[in-house]
Amino acid sequence: MNLGNSLFNARKKSGLSQEEVAEKLGVSRQTISKWELDETLPDIRQSKKLSAIYHLTLDELIDFDIDVKEIEQAIENTSEETEQKIDWTSMWGKKYPVLTTYQQRVEVDDYAVRLRELLDSLKNRYGYNDLDAMLVLKDILAHVWNVKNASAPKTDASGLE
Repeated sequence: MNLGNSLFNARKKSGLSQEEVAEKLGVSRQTISKWELDETLPDIRQSKKLSAIYHLTLDELIDFDIDVKEIEQAIENTSEETEQKIDWTSMWGKKYPVLTTYQQRVEVDDYAVRLRELLDSLKNRYGYNDLDAMLVLKDILAHVWNVKNASAPKTDASGLE
Protein backbone atom coordinates (compact mmCIF):
# COMPACT_ATOMS: atom_id res chain seq x y z
CA MET A 1 0.00 0.00 0.00
CA ASN A 2 1.26 3.50 -0.75
CA LEU A 3 1.24 6.54 1.51
CA GLY A 4 -1.59 8.20 -0.40
CA ASN A 5 -3.87 5.22 0.21
CA SER A 6 -2.86 5.18 3.86
CA LEU A 7 -3.71 8.87 4.23
CA PHE A 8 -7.03 8.44 2.41
CA ASN A 9 -8.05 5.41 4.48
CA ALA A 10 -7.00 7.01 7.77
CA ARG A 11 -9.00 10.14 6.93
CA LYS A 12 -12.07 8.13 5.94
CA LYS A 13 -11.80 5.99 9.09
CA SER A 14 -11.71 9.22 11.13
CA GLY A 15 -14.89 10.43 9.40
CA LEU A 16 -13.29 13.65 8.21
CA SER A 17 -13.56 15.37 4.84
CA GLN A 18 -10.56 16.72 2.95
CA GLU A 19 -11.83 20.21 3.75
CA GLU A 20 -11.93 19.50 7.49
CA VAL A 21 -8.40 18.08 7.52
CA ALA A 22 -7.14 20.97 5.39
CA GLU A 23 -8.65 23.48 7.81
CA LYS A 24 -7.05 21.78 10.82
CA LEU A 25 -3.64 21.85 9.10
CA GLY A 26 -3.95 25.31 7.55
CA VAL A 27 -3.53 24.00 3.99
CA SER A 28 -5.84 23.80 0.99
CA ARG A 29 -8.18 20.92 0.24
CA GLN A 30 -6.22 20.44 -2.99
CA THR A 31 -3.08 19.83 -0.93
CA ILE A 32 -4.84 17.02 0.96
CA SER A 33 -6.04 15.60 -2.36
CA LYS A 34 -2.52 15.67 -3.81
CA TRP A 35 -1.17 13.82 -0.75
CA GLU A 36 -3.87 11.18 -1.06
CA LEU A 37 -3.19 10.78 -4.78
CA ASP A 38 0.58 10.50 -4.17
CA GLU A 39 1.21 13.57 -6.29
CA THR A 40 3.05 15.25 -3.41
CA LEU A 41 4.05 14.29 0.13
CA PRO A 42 3.34 16.04 3.43
CA ASP A 43 6.45 17.19 5.26
CA ILE A 44 7.34 15.63 8.61
CA ARG A 45 5.57 18.34 10.65
CA GLN A 46 2.38 17.95 8.63
CA SER A 47 2.68 14.17 8.91
CA LYS A 48 2.93 14.41 12.70
CA LYS A 49 -0.15 16.66 12.76
CA LEU A 50 -2.01 14.20 10.51
CA SER A 51 -1.16 11.33 12.83
CA ALA A 52 -2.55 13.35 15.77
CA ILE A 53 -5.73 14.24 13.85
CA TYR A 54 -6.27 10.59 12.89
CA HIS A 55 -5.30 9.30 16.37
CA LEU A 56 -2.51 7.13 15.00
CA THR A 57 1.21 6.95 15.58
CA LEU A 58 3.34 8.16 12.70
CA ASP A 59 4.31 4.53 11.95
CA GLU A 60 0.64 3.49 11.94
CA LEU A 61 -0.21 6.37 9.62
CA ILE A 62 2.52 5.47 7.15
CA ASP A 63 1.47 1.81 7.04
CA PHE A 64 -2.24 2.35 7.71
CA ASP A 65 -4.25 -0.66 6.61
CA ILE A 66 -7.95 -0.16 7.24
CA ASP A 67 -8.64 -3.91 7.33
CA VAL A 68 -5.96 -4.53 9.95
CA LYS A 69 -7.11 -1.55 12.01
CA GLU A 70 -10.72 -2.74 11.94
CA ILE A 71 -9.70 -6.25 13.02
CA GLU A 72 -7.60 -4.83 15.86
CA GLN A 73 -10.52 -2.69 17.02
CA ALA A 74 -12.94 -5.61 16.80
CA ILE A 75 -10.62 -7.70 18.98
CA GLU A 76 -10.21 -4.88 21.51
CA ASN A 77 -13.96 -4.30 21.67
CA THR A 78 -14.98 -7.95 22.05
CA SER A 79 -16.11 -8.81 25.55
CA GLU A 80 -14.97 -11.96 27.30
CA GLU A 81 -18.60 -13.10 27.39
CA THR A 82 -18.82 -12.84 23.60
CA GLU A 83 -15.46 -14.59 23.16
CA GLN A 84 -16.81 -17.56 25.10
CA LYS A 85 -19.69 -17.90 22.62
CA ILE A 86 -17.40 -18.13 19.58
CA ASP A 87 -16.33 -21.54 18.27
CA TRP A 88 -12.79 -20.43 17.40
CA THR A 89 -11.82 -23.74 15.79
CA SER A 90 -14.80 -23.53 13.44
CA MET A 91 -14.11 -19.87 12.67
CA TRP A 92 -10.40 -20.37 11.95
CA GLY A 93 -11.31 -23.62 10.17
CA LYS A 94 -13.00 -21.55 7.47
CA LYS A 95 -9.62 -20.08 6.63
CA TYR A 96 -7.54 -23.14 7.55
CA PRO A 97 -9.64 -26.29 6.93
CA VAL A 98 -7.02 -28.53 8.53
CA LEU A 99 -8.24 -27.25 11.91
CA THR A 100 -11.58 -28.98 11.41
CA THR A 101 -10.20 -32.26 10.04
CA TYR A 102 -6.91 -33.06 11.77
CA GLN A 103 -8.61 -34.87 14.67
CA GLN A 104 -9.43 -37.79 12.34
CA ARG A 105 -5.75 -38.25 11.38
CA VAL A 106 -3.62 -37.07 14.29
CA GLU A 107 -3.18 -39.04 17.51
CA VAL A 108 -4.15 -36.01 19.59
CA ASP A 109 -3.63 -37.77 22.93
CA ASP A 110 0.04 -38.45 22.08
CA TYR A 111 0.67 -34.75 21.58
CA ALA A 112 -1.63 -33.71 24.42
CA VAL A 113 0.55 -35.49 26.99
CA ARG A 114 3.68 -33.65 25.86
CA LEU A 115 1.87 -30.34 25.58
CA ARG A 116 0.45 -30.73 29.10
CA GLU A 117 4.00 -31.26 30.35
CA LEU A 118 5.12 -28.05 28.63
CA LEU A 119 2.13 -26.13 30.02
CA ASP A 120 2.79 -27.46 33.53
CA SER A 121 6.45 -26.51 33.20
CA LEU A 122 5.52 -22.92 32.27
CA LYS A 123 3.02 -22.72 35.13
CA ASN A 124 5.43 -24.16 37.74
CA ARG A 125 8.56 -22.34 36.62
CA TYR A 126 7.04 -18.92 35.94
CA GLY A 127 3.81 -18.96 37.92
CA TYR A 128 1.54 -18.57 34.90
CA ASN A 129 -2.13 -19.48 35.16
CA ASP A 130 -3.58 -21.98 32.65
CA LEU A 131 -4.56 -19.39 30.04
CA ASP A 132 -1.30 -17.45 30.23
CA ALA A 133 0.74 -20.65 29.98
CA MET A 134 -1.22 -21.67 26.87
CA LEU A 135 -0.74 -18.24 25.29
CA VAL A 136 3.00 -18.28 26.03
CA LEU A 137 3.31 -21.79 24.58
CA LYS A 138 1.39 -20.71 21.48
CA ASP A 139 3.67 -17.70 21.09
CA ILE A 140 6.79 -19.83 21.49
CA LEU A 141 5.47 -22.19 18.81
CA ALA A 142 4.80 -19.23 16.50
CA HIS A 143 8.35 -17.95 17.15
CA VAL A 144 9.83 -21.36 16.29
CA TRP A 145 7.71 -21.44 13.12
CA ASN A 146 8.82 -17.95 12.08
CA VAL A 147 12.50 -18.66 12.71
CA LYS A 148 12.28 -21.93 10.79
CA ASN A 149 10.56 -20.27 7.83
CA ALA A 150 12.91 -17.29 7.84
CA SER A 151 15.92 -19.61 7.48
CA ALA A 152 14.30 -21.98 4.98
CA PRO A 153 15.47 -21.68 1.39
CA LYS A 154 13.04 -19.74 -0.76
CA THR A 155 11.35 -21.78 -3.46
CA ASP A 156 9.26 -20.87 -6.43
CA ALA A 157 5.85 -22.35 -7.28
CA SER A 158 7.53 -25.47 -8.71
CA GLY A 159 9.28 -26.13 -5.38
CA LEU A 160 12.71 -25.30 -6.83
CA GLU A 161 15.15 -22.90 -5.22
